[in-house]
Amino acid sequence: MQALELKIPPLLLVVLFAVAMWALAQWVPSLVLPLSWRLLFAGTFAVAGVSVVLAGVLAFRRANTTVDPRVPQQSSSLVIRGIYRYSRNPMYVGFFLLLAALACYLMNAAAFALLPLFVWYINRFQIAPEERFLLQKFGADYQTYCDTVRRWL
Repeated sequence: MQALELKIPPLLLVVLFAVAMWALAQWVPSLVLPLSWRLLFAGTFAVAGVSVVLAGVLAFRRANTTVDPRVPQQSSSLVIRGIYRYSRNPMYVGFFLLLAALACYLMNAAAFALLPLFVWYINRFQIAPEERFLLQKFGADYQTYCDTVRRWL
């Protein structure tokens, strides 16, 4: 399973999950959940998701470090300011919120069922290897950061 670590760009992963969610919603329309406010929920999650992702990217840009999580060795600094005071992985939180927005828009139980799979995949194949590398590179500073800031929220 280590072969999958840091291989799929997270943005591509979001697109793949979005396509899978849409396909499942089409394949099993009987799992539609009735909710008249689905567009309000979808819009709220989408705006929140985009905002969180952009805040994460801007924090990385300000710190002059790479935003590509597939190459953690290019990290030039430990980013702990801005939105990173609240989450160690705000970009992944934002991606999750975008997928939640799509699930709300589709309002299909099968689409919602993929959300925990996304979290599992990101935890296992993105975050865990990133954390190993960051701990090795930044040592006690990173460990202190991990001890005070949650992985997701």
